Amino acid sequence: MKIGIIGLPYSGKTTFYKSLKAVDQSEDKQARGKTSSSIIKVPDERLDYLTQVFNPKRKVHATLEVADFMGDKDPEIPTFNNKFSTVAKNFDAFILIVRGFEDPTIPHIKATIDIERDIKTFLEDAALFDLSFLEKRIENIEKELNRSKNKEQIIKTREILRKWYEKLLSGSLLFDLELTKEELLLQKNYQLLTLKPLIIAVNFSEDSISSSSLIINNLREKFKIKNISIEPFFAKIEYELSQLNEEETKEFMENFGLEEPALSRLLRTTYELLGLQSFFTVGEDECRAWTIKKGMTAQEAAGVIHSDFYQKFIRAEVVHFDDFKVCGSFAKCKEKGVFRLEGKDYLVQDGDIMHIRHN
Repeated sequence: MKIGIIGLPYSGKTTFYKSLKAVDQSEDKQARGKTSSSIIKVPDERLDYLTQVFNPKRKVHATLEVADFMGDKDPEIPTFNNKFSTVAKNFDAFILIVRGFEDPTIPHIKATIDIERDIKTFLEDAALFDLSFLEKRIENIEKELNRSKNKEQIIKTREILRKWYEKLLSGSLLFDLELTKEELLLQKNYQLLTLKPLIIAVNFSEDSISSSSLIINNLREKFKIKNISIEPFFAKIEYELSQLNEEETKEFMENFGLEEPALSRLLRTTYELLGLQSFFTVGEDECRAWTIKKGMTAQEAAGVIHSDFYQKFIRAEVVHFDDFKVCGSFAKCKEKGVFRLEGKDYLVQDGDIMHIRHN
């Protein structure tokens, strides 16, 4: 999964990206033009606990690829220009950093701090971007239709694109659309911006920690849109946190009244919006978190581990993490009756610990 970090200049998005990298101790996967990308380990306290219990040779986190798109600093240039469009199609979701802090030494490119204005501008730009794309694509399909002998599939595609176009033209966004299987396939091909999950991270200063909750709640009411989540973020604090060890982090957070790092919450929210979940495999050699789509079966999850496991699947030994933590061992889980054998159609739950039996 690839997540794009976007936002206006001086909003704090590069600090957000650097904080993620510092937490993960990772290097840039690529630095091409003005876009940098890193593979980020997803923090998971459950994996940390399992690693303590099994003391394996290695611990393997679930990962996300996060890209920092460096846009133009000219406020007159639209949010989505040609440079952006060349990379946007590769993103599965976006994290939009919106500035919510005052700093006279770093002026906002639009002169004033206005969170609602900046969110609306982004959504309007995204809609215009998609409208322009759909208009051109529909024109091309009309030409293709005149030349083609097999018109049925082309007509179906045209009708779907027209449906999306009309919705955008009416002033609505596509975030809340319940897509059919055909529409999902088209979205993979066309990668419309307003069909991608969006996290809006409002970047506050440390002085606004106590007031940020009220502001965020008000924003959530005003932008109550499916597949959009609005979260607070404290760039300077998060970057400082990323430089500390575990004990120092806990003390630092207590001093600022923070329950958890915003970065952890934002990554978890990304999982939720993308419909992702984790299951675990454990042992002396390795404890690993695997990322799968919600609704995947045990056989499909086995195929994520290894393609042969899908083909040769017999059964899955399953115990949920919560049950394992209460019992403390697989032996106790069996005694309590929470250790199960599941077939290929079992729907994997977030937090399942699984061992795959196969030929």
